[in-house]
Amino acid sequence: MTHHTSEPWTVTRLLDWTAQYLAQKGVESPRLDAEVLLAHCLGWSRIDLYARYDQTPSEEVRKQYKVLIGRRLEGCPVAYLVGRKEFFGLTLEVSPAVLIPRPESEYVVMECLRLAKDMPEPRVLDIGTGSGNLAVAKRNAERHKVSNRIQFLNGDLYEPLSEPVASATGESQFDFVLSNPPYIPHEDISNLPRGVRDYEPHLALDGGPGGFTVFDRLIAGAPKYLKAGGYLIVEIGSPQEKPARERLAALGQYELGETIRDGAGHPRVLRARKR
Repeated sequence: MTHHTSEPWTVTRLLDWTAQYLAQKGVESPRLDAEVLLAHCLGWSRIDLYARYDQTPSEEVRKQYKVLIGRRLEGCPVAYLVGRKEFFGLTLEVSPAVLIPRPESEYVVMECLRLAKDMPEPRVLDIGTGSGNLAVAKRNAERHKVSNRIQFLNGDLYEPLSEPVASATGESQFDFVLSNPPYIPHEDISNLPRGVRDYEPHLALDGGPGGFTVFDRLIAGAPKYLKAGGYLIVEIGSPQEKPARERLAALGQYELGETIRDGAGHPRVLRARKR
């Protein structure tokens, strides 16, 4: 970003130039990306950009910004460049070992909160926390001061639970089993957008043939850990709604709730209650 005129590179001018540049290169959300990355380089919040729009960031900041914009154009997701992502109003640390949280997954959280609101002490089992990268999940728990309420276990699906996890009451069953398992059919992985395909962990995306490898094990294993009347709440890919519901029904251990749709009206979350 060299000076073509004697005009200073103010925050506004940098953002306008960068957003236009990213848009020309076909980046999906050019203005948002330009803002998030500049705020990151300055150590500001995005609101600060508007409050201090006429300030001129140092040459050092502009250099760092230019590097990040370059990496963004190579396809690297913004969340990895800045090391964090907003989810359900919380700022969460992310790294390339962890799938970037998607707003659609908030529907899993909302459904759990809706059903749990009258329970005095609901016990929740979350399967597949941040692609198994426990370090990141633990740091987020500490950042949001909830580590005393969470026990992290590392392993393959229910395997670390083969030893009963007793609560204070000696209870080892859960009110909820929640999961956003890998559900993209293996055959579709190569067609994913570049930023997802080349940067995000395939372990957290690839659901095997048809996308059901983890899903089938997840739904078969849940009844053992759910209380009677407990809920399994699981995120799915939109095209999988019918087969996923059929697979749940075939187990004969659940009463199936209606499919929860996201803001765009796509099937997003299945709720099943243990008989």
